[in-house]
Amino acid sequence: MSLTNLLPNEPLNLTNCDREPIHIPGAIQSHGVLFVLSNPDLNILQVSANTEVHLGISPEQCLGQPLSLFLTSEELLAIQACLGKIFEQVNPVEIHWQVNQEVKFFQGIIHQSPQDYFILELEPSTALETPDFFRFYELTKGTLLQMQKTTTLQQMCSVLVQQIRKITGFDRVMVYRFDPDGSGTVIAEDKQEDLEPYLGLHYPDTDIPQQAKKLYVLNGLRLIPNINYQPVPILSSPSDQPEEPLDLSFSVLRSVSPIHIEYLHNMGVGASLSISIVKNNQLWGLIACHHYYGPKFISYDLRTVCEFLGQAMSLELPCKEENENLDYKFYLKSLQTQFTDIIAQAGSVTDALLQNQNNLLKLVGAEGAVIVQGDDLMGIGKTPKDSELEGLILWVSEQFHNHVFVTNSLSEVYPPAASFQNVASGLLAICITKIQRNFVLWFRPEQLQYVNWAGNPDKPKQIEADGSFTIFPRQSFALWREMVLGKSLPWQPIEIEGAVELRSALVGIILRKADELAAINLELQRSNSELDSFVYIASHDLKEPLRGIHNYSTFLLEDYSQVLDQDGIYKLETLVRLTKRMEDLINSLLHFSRLGRQELNLNPLDLNELIPGIIEVFRMSYRADQININIPRPLPMIRADKNLIQEIFANLISNGLKYNDNSIKWIEIGYLDPEPMFHEEEEPFLTFYIRDNGIGIPEKHHNTIFRIFKRLHAPGQYGGGTGAGLTIVKKIIERHGGIIWLNSIAGEGTTFYFTLPY
Repeated sequence: MSLTNLLPNEPLNLTNCDREPIHIPGAIQSHGVLFVLSNPDLNILQVSANTEVHLGISPEQCLGQPLSLFLTSEELLAIQACLGKIFEQVNPVEIHWQVNQEVKFFQGIIHQSPQDYFILELEPSTALETPDFFRFYELTKGTLLQMQKTTTLQQMCSVLVQQIRKITGFDRVMVYRFDPDGSGTVIAEDKQEDLEPYLGLHYPDTDIPQQAKKLYVLNGLRLIPNINYQPVPILSSPSDQPEEPLDLSFSVLRSVSPIHIEYLHNMGVGASLSISIVKNNQLWGLIACHHYYGPKFISYDLRTVCEFLGQAMSLELPCKEENENLDYKFYLKSLQTQFTDIIAQAGSVTDALLQNQNNLLKLVGAEGAVIVQGDDLMGIGKTPKDSELEGLILWVSEQFHNHVFVTNSLSEVYPPAASFQNVASGLLAICITKIQRNFVLWFRPEQLQYVNWAGNPDKPKQIEADGSFTIFPRQSFALWREMVLGKSLPWQPIEIEGAVELRSALVGIILRKADELAAINLELQRSNSELDSFVYIASHDLKEPLRGIHNYSTFLLEDYSQVLDQDGIYKLETLVRLTKRMEDLINSLLHFSRLGRQELNLNPLDLNELIPGIIEVFRMSYRADQININIPRPLPMIRADKNLIQEIFANLISNGLKYNDNSIKWIEIGYLDPEPMFHEEEEPFLTFYIRDNGIGIPEKHHNTIFRIFKRLHAPGQYGGGTGAGLTIVKKIIERHGGIIWLNSIAGEGTTFYFTLPY
């Protein structure tokens, strides 16, 4: 445990009590004596200053001495036998101490401090107070049997407070349960008839500071037999001052915070005993015992009985809490089963959720729900307006913890919700998939509530000379009623569990669909690979007979042109022309098939060096006054395959010049400024464009021009071509992880946009 200490001269008040180092008070309560012993030789390193009162010797006579100097050999052996064992199993050790002519009896409690010292604490006892298993059994057996017979948490708590009050004789015994916000409520009480009841009262979170709650988990029992005690300092030899304060986290005599003492004073309490109730290593609550008429000391043996009963309650808690609202839980479980059956047959998440809309609300006890699928919102029941939901969904998408977000006071954590708290003061949300923004949000309306506080929860304040506030422990614990606004009924654990189970079932749909898509993609990948291989082999094998047809047709023209008439010559020339076109188509097909198998050689690439060389080739084919190719600003570096990128720019520039009827054909090459943000896990891309003033492409052809061999004009128009160029460009861009699209107006020109990694 790590606690931040106060500054040396910082005054102690409720503005800093959460930082009060209560585990190192440097003092103990006055009813016992504390020794700090070296490990392993048991020399006395530190001692409480009250040894004269209890033991008849001064602290100076103890410091630096071996413990064996003051104990009998049997007692020393008993203490040494404790070392290295589980201390709870061997404590207490019976100690006799000769004071003048009188023998005093003590119960010795020993433990090992976090600083590796052994700490021996002596509490006065009588000669008759010896550990007795049969007495322990007698005190616990009846209580345990009664606890086991109870069916609900409330019944068990009632039994426990009655029995612990009977065992200890305290005036009041309560079970105090912590709420999720840190405040607490008295849920069971047994008291003297003349005392004012505390049952049902709430106590603010600040009544028990955080570091005190941590200590209640470490040390399950805390006794203050007399709140009017004077703290006894722990002394050490001037020549042997410890480097750091003594950690008393596990001590039974540890001195109490002066703030807590004042708090008990204000309640009129003279002595107290607190027993921790721990569930899943978290402080669930306390069994709080108060005595009003003078001091009240409880022996170690009786405290052990109480601690044991507190541990028994901790073990019984899950079972008893499970029995709370049992009918409602069975009802929700039946709904969950129905949903599971529906989901198993559903084709999509939306179908699963919308098939039984009423049960979707009943599943968590909500009055409205919104299903979020990307940008689509589907509302059920009473929900905020769409304009209000947009901001809420954006906000809640960052609030999920383990895919769930729950609150019954939405406006406290999301202030804009104050405008629709009559519909959505409570929110329970599950995240099915965050990437695709797939959520379910359930809403509960505002429920006006009255909370009965044990006094005004706001602490009294005093304005100091420097203008600061000093806050004091509350002085009044009389009933103080507060009306609470902006809150819905709290979501019960069973309702939250239902939402979580629903999410798991819905994720199952997504995983099933993902498996189906993966199988389809695998089959497509295999088919595409086989198709690429087939296209390559078929194209390669076609070239040889095609070349033969071309050559023999050419020979016939050369050798028999004098014999053939004009019609025969025309037919042979047509055959030669068709074989040449066929060869171009096959070459394009071969090139396209290679792109699917070719490994990319990705390297940093400077387009400012690459593109001028491409442009120079085109300038050689046109007069200087015919074309104008403009790059308005330097192009950025990209990460790509140089040869393939060269093909993209050459093909798109060629199309812009070829399909162009203007006397001056112009091309502009540039890029768009990158988006300000992108996901770190994604590779960043830049958008490039090539714009021309050519003939344009009618809108009805925008989705078809990337198909292989798709031509919009006759083969002889605009210089011919195979119709494979744009298909190859698209394939190259996709191999780099990018996409391509266009914006074109017939008769005005075309702009091709495409993305490449940088």
